[in-house]
Amino acid sequence: MLPNSIEYFECWSAIGKLKASVVLVNWHLKADELTYILEDSAALVLIGHASLEAGFHHAMAEVPECTLLVVGGGPGTDDDFETAIANAPSTPESFPRQVTLASPVFYTSGTTGRPKGVIHGLYDDEVSRAATMGQVMLWRWEEDDVYIVSGPAYHAGPGGWAMAAFFVGATTVILPNWNAREWLALVAKHHVTKTFMVPAHFIRLLEVPDDERAKYDLSSLVLIAHAGAPCPVPVKEKIIEALAPTEIWEIYGASEGGATIIAPDDWLAHPGTVGRPWPGTVVRILDESGNPLPAGQAGLVYTAPANRHRFVYHEDPAKTDEAWLDGAFTVGDVGYMDADGYLYLTDRASDMVIRGGVNIYPREIENVLYTHPAVVDCAVFGIPDDRLGEQLKAVVELREPASIDELAAFLREHLADFKVPAAIDIVDELPRQPNGKVLKRVLRDQHWQGRDTKIG
Repeated sequence: MLPNSIEYFECWSAIGKLKASVVLVNWHLKADELTYILEDSAALVLIGHASLEAGFHHAMAEVPECTLLVVGGGPGTDDDFETAIANAPSTPESFPRQVTLASPVFYTSGTTGRPKGVIHGLYDDEVSRAATMGQVMLWRWEEDDVYIVSGPAYHAGPGGWAMAAFFVGATTVILPNWNAREWLALVAKHHVTKTFMVPAHFIRLLEVPDDERAKYDLSSLVLIAHAGAPCPVPVKEKIIEALAPTEIWEIYGASEGGATIIAPDDWLAHPGTVGRPWPGTVVRILDESGNPLPAGQAGLVYTAPANRHRFVYHEDPAKTDEAWLDGAFTVGDVGYMDADGYLYLTDRASDMVIRGGVNIYPREIENVLYTHPAVVDCAVFGIPDDRLGEQLKAVVELREPASIDELAAFLREHLADFKVPAAIDIVDELPRQPNGKVLKRVLRDQHWQGRDTKIG
């Protein structure tokens, strides 16, 4: 649970040498959220930054079997990271328990209110090396490349690309926090050649005036891959033009696995698509009964991985089985394939919201709102946002008076800030089905009228 830093990748690499699992934790999470992940993953050690220490101590009290190491706290404490390294024996000790996993575990909200760890299985040295070599060849990594970590390394894209850069010996520039002008300056200073971004980064770069952006020498940039959220067509058209001749590739997938990919020229010929399936990967469009749908007809998007490997959700066989059908999985996205095999996303079967490339599941927020004494019922959903793709909105029905500020403050006590809705409405009565279930779709659709898709 570290911000982007040298220590982050130092620890990730060391954990790999131990043949252990590394759980990459979003450092914005609050104490209750961290406690859940520590308990669910059965983590042996938490490595966190001193700036987040208040939340650590609450979580560690709840999970005493987990050892804490603190980066940036200074010497003199039992849990200081640098002191632990200095006191370590020169001969590596054996790991304290048998471990069956050696790959990163990404916690994703998926289709339940609580995040679940996505486990892709045992990666021995040969399998891991082969997988990494595949990425190296696909993205044409070379030792003289310079990569900049543009997003948080706890995401598979920015973090995984950094590990590929280390694998080939490429220089890596670590950007602790995103800032468009700082990014431009670092790209120019270090002659950056590759990076991984989300559409929110493109929007903020385009907000820098053209004449100011032109002062930075970006000619070293060769390739940018983006994923994490749908990119609005006008934004992508503008960023392709603004950063030309840099190749801007798009990837569609999830923590569970990749689905499609598309090069910039191909995208310009098919604007709005998220591409065609990865080599060896099969994408199917199925109806709710699991039947295949013809080209042009929208349904659930299922992906059959190229290696036919089946991921699992940690200690949740029911959720795992729900995701898989005949060797293919879905994360609840809805879309269609055109006659040429290009995938277009149109909606999301689950309620998951993607805010600036970060998955957020509204049920988790609703569960917190239900604990407020004034709340009778509520609905949380995604609304369009030009900068972030989607933003959260809550509509709340009360049993006694409570202000919007009070509800927002209550949510901030229990949830990371990015999960607190940007807008909260208080209504006399929520729309419901005859059986009493809230008609969230009715609330949500009011904000998406006039748009071609119902995802950010």
